[in-house]
Amino acid sequence: MVQDEKAAHADGADEQMLGSNGVEDKLAERRDEVKFIKGDHQNGDAKIDIGTVNGGKPAFTGMSKEELMKYANDPFWVRLRWIFFVCFWAIWVGMLVGAILIIIGAPKCAAPQPLPWYKRGPHAKFASVETCRPEDVQVAKKLVSAGAIYELPAALTYDVKKPEVEEKIKHLVALYQGSDTRVILDLTPNYAAKNSQLVQDAIANPEKRSAFVWVSGGKALPNNWLKVGGNRSAWEKVGDNYVLSQFEDGYYDLKMNSTIIRNEFGAVLKHLVALGVRGFRLKNTKFFALFDSLEDEQISSSPKDFSLGPNEYGFYSHRQTTFLSGLGDVLYDYLSIVKNASDEAFFSVAEDVMEPQVYQLSGDSGAYGIDLPMYGNFVKVLSKSKPDTSLQKELDNTLAQSGTDSWLQWNLADVYVDTPQDPSALAMFLSLLPGVPVVAVDAVAYQNVTEETYRQITSLRKTASYMHGNLNLYQADPLVAFSRQRIKSGNPGYFVIFNPTELPQASNFTIPDNLPDKMTVSYFSEQYNNNMDNSGKVAHAGRVNLKDLKVAPHSSIILTYVPVKAE
Repeated sequence: MVQDEKAAHADGADEQMLGSNGVEDKLAERRDEVKFIKGDHQNGDAKIDIGTVNGGKPAFTGMSKEELMKYANDPFWVRLRWIFFVCFWAIWVGMLVGAILIIIGAPKCAAPQPLPWYKRGPHAKFASVETCRPEDVQVAKKLVSAGAIYELPAALTYDVKKPEVEEKIKHLVALYQGSDTRVILDLTPNYAAKNSQLVQDAIANPEKRSAFVWVSGGKALPNNWLKVGGNRSAWEKVGDNYVLSQFEDGYYDLKMNSTIIRNEFGAVLKHLVALGVRGFRLKNTKFFALFDSLEDEQISSSPKDFSLGPNEYGFYSHRQTTFLSGLGDVLYDYLSIVKNASDEAFFSVAEDVMEPQVYQLSGDSGAYGIDLPMYGNFVKVLSKSKPDTSLQKELDNTLAQSGTDSWLQWNLADVYVDTPQDPSALAMFLSLLPGVPVVAVDAVAYQNVTEETYRQITSLRKTASYMHGNLNLYQADPLVAFSRQRIKSGNPGYFVIFNPTELPQASNFTIPDNLPDKMTVSYFSEQYNNNMDNSGKVAHAGRVNLKDLKVAPHSSIILTYVPVKAE
């Protein structure tokens, strides 16, 4: 009892020590940590350690609402808040305007450039400059031709500045004035006539003889070289000298890499460009004399005729006089002259290059010294009644040998006169390959193909899928097929099939995943439906299943499709 009263008295004293006002609030505000520590266990003593949570540091409770409200209307803080508000929206609007300006001002993706006119084609091949006539313009119009090719007689090559020759060329250019067809000339620059100024200058001045293959003071023939295709020596006597004459009698070969001829022939090209000529094709390029060595020709290891003897041209290999090293560089030199005279003019060859690597630049593997090479026998093989090789392999080999990026001339004059193939089928198939068709106006490819077919061909050749599309070949012997497809979306692809046989053939191609099974008929050769029964006939804009399609004999068909997107 006494102890209880003391304890009660002590409790009351403690309450007085705490005070009577806000006891609960004080306790709520304080969060003390109390620790009881044992003292001497014999005496029963204990220590009490009172401290705050969080390592003895008062907990941060932030400002109360009442404290914050004291600053709500303070002029300094009001002004600062407005500054931050305006800056935020100004920066946001600035970023928006900047993004819009970047979108508007960013350079657009350039549209694909159209092909230069000489790659668009086709080109109409006529005869001589001396036989041109006004009716030729209508012939070129039927072909929808970009160029009209005429041959300048070899004897006039270095006489183009003479008034009578100049007048002929001006007349020719005037015929095509106002049309979309440009004039192209076939030139023979590698020899000059005995009575030409070049030869007369060389006879009078020994320093001018470097323009020719000239051997002074020789009593015996310099070597065993023969006239091209003949059985007589290629050397002609001029006074006490021998001069190389591989072609006609009285015409002497020129060294096409000599400074004199470069200046002379360069002046010819520039003058013709000034007269309005916009394209040149050179003849006899494989015979261009670029040599200083006069070694004898070696016997051919594979002659065409084993009955030939030492006095026959075909008996020798002709490695000393044909396809000489550096030819591509020499041609490129003349190409540069033409391009400097007119950036729209072109410079090429009129005959099969046969050995493409010789026509390429020595310092740039794969690049030609000319614009449009002509190579291969694919046109001949395609027009045979019964091709003896796989057309797909022949085409693949032609493109591979000439260079994957080359733009060839497809010489339709190589089509056999007695070909069983529909000429319009040949024209369609060849015209959609990389290259430009050259159509001789006296050949079957012109005489037996309508103007409408050539207009269809021209419209397809102007599309992005043709001009810039990838070429892929497909095999299904005896058929041959290829596709032209531009990688960029929005451009339809073209699938072109040719049947060289006399029977309908199933199009059993192995189709890759990016080609659909069903395609739309775009165009087909003129005799296509005449060569098929009713079940196999097709119609423009009709849909066909490639797996079920049978291609008409001696015919071509052009299908369009939308490439399948890869998943």
